[in-house]
Amino acid sequence: QVQLVESGGGLVQAGGSLRLSCATSRTIFRLNTMSWYRQAPGKQRELVATISTGSSTNYADSVKGRFTISRDNASYTVYLQMNSLKPEDTAVYYCNVRRPFAYDYWGQGTQVTVSS
Repeated sequence: QVQLVESGGGLVQAGGSLRLSCATSRTIFRLNTMSWYRQAPGKQRELVATISTGSSTNYADSVKGRFTISRDNASYTVYLQMNSLKPEDTAVYYCNVRRPFAYDYWGQGTQVTVSS
């Protein structure tokens, strides 16, 4: 049973923009903080951004000022707007929701490639 469905990755030149989407169920969306992670080749998965149910946000230092996480309460979707993209942003991006002692769901991943 698919809990998180991602879309929006692709190939873009440095300086360009992409928007990632992560759609989920009403229950999951309303109860939980949602997160975006990324994993570059040969590197560990890292946290990119989080957004709470009250829309408080946190970002990795490497993306502050360039990426914006948001949530749409009508469509149960979390977005990651990525601007001023750099080649080092190239990675597979994953949506995540984790509820302690209950569940830890990951999206299927979406590839973002930034060419120099």
